[in-house]
Amino acid sequence: MTRWILAVTLPLMGAVLLQSCGTSTTPQADAPAADTTTTEAEPSGETGTLQVRANGEDFVREGFVTKDGWDVEFDHVYVTLDEISAFQTNPPFNPEQDPTPQIEEQATVSEMQTIDLAEGGADADTILVAEVDAPAGQYNALSWKMSSAGTGEVSGYPIVMIGRASKDGQTVEFNLRLAQELEFVCGEFVGDERKGILQAGDTADVEATFHFDHLFGDGDAPPDDSINTGALGFDPLAAIAQDGQLDADSTELQEQLSAADYATLEGILPSLGHVGEGHCAERMLS
Repeated sequence: MTRWILAVTLPLMGAVLLQSCGTSTTPQADAPAADTTTTEAEPSGETGTLQVRANGEDFVREGFVTKDGWDVEFDHVYVTLDEISAFQTNPPFNPEQDPTPQIEEQATVSEMQTIDLAEGGADADTILVAEVDAPAGQYNALSWKMSSAGTGEVSGYPIVMIGRASKDGQTVEFNLRLAQELEFVCGEFVGDERKGILQAGDTADVEATFHFDHLFGDGDAPPDDSINTGALGFDPLAAIAQDGQLDADSTELQEQLSAADYATLEGILPSLGHVGEGHCAERMLS
């Protein structure tokens, strides 16, 4: 069953998309200004190498304290990405304003990829998902699906989180397997540097960013900060753990969490996908 929030039309994708980060349950920090000193590449018929990278940020790689005081560390955060495409659009695509990206060039990753966002330490590079030969120019839009993995220990799930949470002498080992499939169409990367500007014969990258602090909240932020008021936290999950273990998929979480807590969990998932601090249009596929 497809769940809709705010529809826009995207004929190339063959889908109606939701607007992300537009409600109180999907808070956003103020985005840092993009570096405007880089010269943009002009489409020329020549090609370069375009890398697609994924970033779970320090929350995933280093761990963090949730809004309700749990110290969370991840061993693995698996996400399965499918139908990844980077676009050159004119005018630049703004998912909060534009109904349809005007696509001039497109670079597509042909194979589904499962990656571990928790891979590496504090200084680790973002994760290389794939690289493709692509027309030179500025890739200012990115789309992907989070689909159920077909093989391996994460088979059947787009998102699998494995780790532990500790608070006041209590530790919960968790393995959470989330079955909700999602689709994102995003504008230009927003961050400390610009991305996606590909010169002929050179290499550039675009980034799919995942904000897991939206799910658990941020103990370093004030309790009334929007990142916390819309988050689930970890208390509801700890409450359904048995003997310090929580091994559950989406069906079991729906059965064991309160209706309100499960609705919060499900409602937050579409807000995970970003391009740096840049927003996306989204839809929940299942």
